[in-house]
Amino acid sequence: MGTTILAIGLSGLLSACGKDEKAAAPTASTTPPELIARKDLFGNPSRSGASISPDGTTIAFLAPRDGVMNIWVAPVGQIDAAKPLTADKERPIRRFFWAPDGSQILYLQDKGGNEDFLLYGVNVATAETKVLTPYERTTVEIVAISSQVPDAILIGMNNRDPKWHDVHRLDLKTGKLDLVMQNDGYGGFEADRSLTLRLASKPLPDGGLQIEPIGKDGKMGPPILTIAPDDVLTSGVTGIPLDGNIAYLQSTAGRDKSAIYALDLTTGATSLLAESDKADIGGALTNPTTGALEAYNVNYLKDEWIPVGDAVAADIAFLNEQAKGQWNVTSRSRDDNLWTIVIDRVTEPAAFWLYDRKAKSLTRLFTVRPNLEGKTLAPMQALEIPSRDGKILVSYLTLPPGTDANRDGKPEQPLPLVLNVHGGPWARDGYGYNGEHQWMANRGYAVLSVNFRGSTGFGKGFTNAGDKQWGRSMHDDLIDAVDWAIKNGITPKDKVAIYGGSYGGYATLWGMTNTPDRFACGVDIVGPSNLNTLLASVPPYWAAFYEQLARRVGDPRTEEGRALLTERSPLTYVDQITKPLLIAQGANDPRVKQAESDQIVTAMKAKNIPVTYVLYPDEGHGFARPANRTSFYAVAEGFLSHCLGGRQEPVGSDFDGASLQVLEGVDYVPGLKEALAAKK
Repeated sequence: MGTTILAIGLSGLLSACGKDEKAAAPTASTTPPELIARKDLFGNPSRSGASISPDGTTIAFLAPRDGVMNIWVAPVGQIDAAKPLTADKERPIRRFFWAPDGSQILYLQDKGGNEDFLLYGVNVATAETKVLTPYERTTVEIVAISSQVPDAILIGMNNRDPKWHDVHRLDLKTGKLDLVMQNDGYGGFEADRSLTLRLASKPLPDGGLQIEPIGKDGKMGPPILTIAPDDVLTSGVTGIPLDGNIAYLQSTAGRDKSAIYALDLTTGATSLLAESDKADIGGALTNPTTGALEAYNVNYLKDEWIPVGDAVAADIAFLNEQAKGQWNVTSRSRDDNLWTIVIDRVTEPAAFWLYDRKAKSLTRLFTVRPNLEGKTLAPMQALEIPSRDGKILVSYLTLPPGTDANRDGKPEQPLPLVLNVHGGPWARDGYGYNGEHQWMANRGYAVLSVNFRGSTGFGKGFTNAGDKQWGRSMHDDLIDAVDWAIKNGITPKDKVAIYGGSYGGYATLWGMTNTPDRFACGVDIVGPSNLNTLLASVPPYWAAFYEQLARRVGDPRTEEGRALLTERSPLTYVDQITKPLLIAQGANDPRVKQAESDQIVTAMKAKNIPVTYVLYPDEGHGFARPANRTSFYAVAEGFLSHCLGGRQEPVGSDFDGASLQVLEGVDYVPGLKEALAAKK
């Protein structure tokens, strides 16, 4: 249920999808596979997120403690001797990293999904946990960590001015915070390996960025680089290596696909280091000590790693041969001999491995979801679907196991289809294990995820083609993909659901209001209904990105912009909703406020349009607590089954411990009222 920028809730008008319209059970060439439990797909993983300590002796990872994901540690080679360090009782820990000296593990945690992230440190030897930034209504950002400075890091905090993050140096031994730079208008900073600030990015009124050097006296110098507005989403400084003379710059200036350059910090001159004609350069591998660029990845249909020079070329070749799937490096020891690797083979649950470079050996640490081992998981197809105006839409299709007997990529008979729309919208779908795809395919649905224009990773031309196209060509791309699926025998035209979170929730609402004849039903998770109120209520610390939002979505500060935003808001067309709609919302969502869901639900009620609206009072932009996740998927599963006719696991205990509230439409999802009554 990945989300990026948007949030709200939708609902379900089930009267338009009565029993006489219920889809027949999907036809399979073999007996349908065992029903996979929602808790195995969406409950707590057994273990996740392996990270090696700087000295290479200890593995840290996340695992449940009293039902909540916490940080555990184990000696290398003794993963089953792990012990818990943290004891969070409320929310799962999701982001952690080793302090440079290895004595602490640091992590960020918010309250109830409000995204006011504070920084905590837990002592590896004693398990003592301290909050290192004890400020209310503050969001902490990590500015810089360096192996060259073992006892300090740089962080940003917006406790003085909620719009801008002042940079502080945090002494990890004493907890002392020293102000390094008061920030009155910069969106980000880059420090060298000694934790000296060297560059700052200043947002410009036109939506561009200005890169300014920071002198030894802490004063700004004349800009050395300006990033044009059309390049901002595909460009930026990504690090400064040990010598401190250059910075690594990812840029699309004068080109379509982003490349990596060396930016001379004195002259501003750039020299090309890495490029691809297939897709934007995505991530990079840099040396843990020097910060030198050693490899980069390119993700068009699938992810691939490409070495820069010889430093890790043999390692990449070894991992490509041995992994038998996509892989990524999650951490590296200081001496760079031990790496933790996550391997994704799509039809197996992800697993973390320890890679010994000297021995050229891979040792499995753990499987993330061992309950899925041995289950029949569905393969994923990477596709290129043409749009009506000639663009290529990289897309991913998953079919239920056993429905494609001749392996031609198409089911033997058309199946109900769920169009699963990604959030962002400046993000992308990719190839790999996908819990929602596996869940839906296991229930009997074909699942299609589409990288519509505006998605990132495919060049700035494709990303920028989505500017001011919410509800227009961005949605046309989704419709074109559905038409492709119908034409190719994937699905009948009357059995397509639209489903998504964040921007995907917006797309669902737009589909329900503006193309209601194309979808049998829709599921909206934290998606906006009113673009004027959306842009008026974004978090204050989005100030550095606001001009980009106004440029790419619409500007609520102008009459023309407000008219555009009204025209592209699903709320404007609420009377056109004729199909079942389910809305799910987190009450603490700071990106797309609960008011976004409330508005459209209120409007639907005023017009006597049925809707099912579920709210989670202890969640934000997405659902983090496992009880909440599994309860949501139980509701959505019943909703989709009633509409499309797929298989359904009984709710059982999946509501227990969840904060789920059904504010409207409990009767429109069969069995929902009874399941709520049995909830513990």
